[in-house]
Amino acid sequence: MSLRDQFPILQRKVNGYPLVYLDNAATTQKPQVVLDAMNGYYSQSNANVHRAVHTLAGEATEGYESCRTKLKQRFNASKAIITSGTTEAINLVAHAWGRANLRSGDAIVLTEMEHHSDIVPWQMLAQERGVELRYVPVTQHFTLDMDAFAHSLDGAKLVCVVHTSNVLGVRNPLEDIIAQSHAAGAKVLIDAAQGVPHATVDFKAFGADFMAFSAHKMCGPTGIGALLVQPDAFEEMQPFMGGGDMIETVSVEGSTYQTNEHKFEAGTPRIAEAIGWSAALDWMDSFDLDAEHERMVSIARWVADELRTMGMSVYGRHDDDDAAVVSFLHPTINSEDMAHLLDARGYAVRTGHHCAQPLLNRLGITGTVRASFYVYNTREEAEGLVAELKEIVEKFA
Repeated sequence: MSLRDQFPILQRKVNGYPLVYLDNAATTQKPQVVLDAMNGYYSQSNANVHRAVHTLAGEATEGYESCRTKLKQRFNASKAIITSGTTEAINLVAHAWGRANLRSGDAIVLTEMEHHSDIVPWQMLAQERGVELRYVPVTQHFTLDMDAFAHSLDGAKLVCVVHTSNVLGVRNPLEDIIAQSHAAGAKVLIDAAQGVPHATVDFKAFGADFMAFSAHKMCGPTGIGALLVQPDAFEEMQPFMGGGDMIETVSVEGSTYQTNEHKFEAGTPRIAEAIGWSAALDWMDSFDLDAEHERMVSIARWVADELRTMGMSVYGRHDDDDAAVVSFLHPTINSEDMAHLLDARGYAVRTGHHCAQPLLNRLGITGTVRASFYVYNTREEAEGLVAELKEIVEKFA
């Protein structure tokens, strides 16, 4: 069975046309093995984890914890806290590390490329604690201004930077950013939601202190993600959400907490989702991700070049390390109108600000049309997209 044939949803039709799904930067589709794993849990092993000795509880616990084990192995991490996604993972750093370690007068360095999930939590913390926020600008070449970044580090305690922009597809010079930040005494949080679906990261060798990402952008379920944490940073974190499973002992006088990742996983965790993600991680090991990434970027680069010949503005550079994302605008055709016309022919793309309003403000626009490719997309689908766009431009421009 081909890789593409393993995705049931790709067999359906939309508005009478075969579905061409090009909204992968928002969420990816799920292979049958992921659906089977989650259904198997609910139909055969449904029980809560960590809290009983009966057979179903043991199976559920093993399935849940196997996800954590695979995350540690895949990314070479010693600590993997399971969250509801990238957003919760970043908020976890803000609450569990930021509140415990940042004070009025401290500075956090952000970038204009960040997703709102890596801006709003820090704005909330800044209002609460009087922390200064500094934003690294984006240049006309769709890259970070690294001179401005270097100047922003004086007195900074934390640097938060997106691995790969969900609008531009640009992969940032993270190795340089991490080295400079650590030399200045700042810890580093990487929003890798758009990065890890396209490349396996050695978290230990990478050197960042925190790395957040989501399952649903790498063919896993929605509602689950992870925060990888280096051991020294983990020891500096304090729990902010109390409840069952994160405790060691509880009495009327007070409580003591777990010393492992459970310290930050209060309550019933995302069991079915973890089992589904575990299956997705195994599935991703079945093909060469680097080769697929090269193929996807080649497709995106070709699409971007074709769109420019139609008079489109394309936002991104499509270097070899970038993601296969093509954000574009036509000078006269409304972006939402264009997306509706594409949807009428079965093409799923996304429009809007993509939760990156500061970046779009820097670019002088309010939104884009975004086509994002993943491992099950084909060159033929890209050619079909270009043909449809040519027809739209000829008819409506």
